[in-house]
Amino acid sequence: MVAAKLSYEESRRQRMEENKKRMEALNLPQLAQVLKAPSFPKPSPMKRAKPQTVEKQMVVVRRSSRVANLPTPVYKEIAVDPLRMPRRHSNSKHRDFSNRVYASDEARAEATERAEELESGLGSDHRTFVKPMLQSHVTGGFWLGLPIHFCNKNLPKRDESVILVDEDGDEYQTVYLANKRGLSGGWRGFAIAHELVDGDALVFQLIRPKTFKVYIIRVERT
Repeated sequence: MVAAKLSYEESRRQRMEENKKRMEALNLPQLAQVLKAPSFPKPSPMKRAKPQTVEKQMVVVRRSSRVANLPTPVYKEIAVDPLRMPRRHSNSKHRDFSNRVYASDEARAEATERAEELESGLGSDHRTFVKPMLQSHVTGGFWLGLPIHFCNKNLPKRDESVILVDEDGDEYQTVYLANKRGLSGGWRGFAIAHELVDGDALVFQLIRPKTFKVYIIRVERT
């Protein structure tokens, strides 16, 4: 029994020796040492960004032939005396209102009273109203506002042409502005043609749709 045990130990040692020789022949011990060592990934080298280069080119600036031969302007601050600066003169003629003649209250009231008497003598067949003249009606702006209640009942609801017929039968076309309830374009020509002044009183008689017969009562001038 002891002999059998010795033969087993001997055979086992022989197998171990043989296995060791085989492993050495295959370099397995060195490979095992490499596998046991901790492995770390090699850091990848950082890529350096290449600086961008801006290419500069000389470009010829095109100039207009009209200013190409002119000298380069020089800008600098200069002291200017406002009292010596030239004044701009407008080509438009400014109206001189220094010779305006204003009617007295008595003369204005008298002309209006005579116009109302004329209105009452026209009868009731046509709508009428009396309009005393002011400076704004006959000079400067030449705008004639009409009575609102009369416009609402008798005149168009939109802008229309309105004819004024004077006592000689001559017709004048004007523009009636419905929103403002007054006469604009054309009224100036009528006022100048009939030499209307402050204080005159006019009687408007609507003889036809959009047509007025106009009677003029002159103010007494002192």
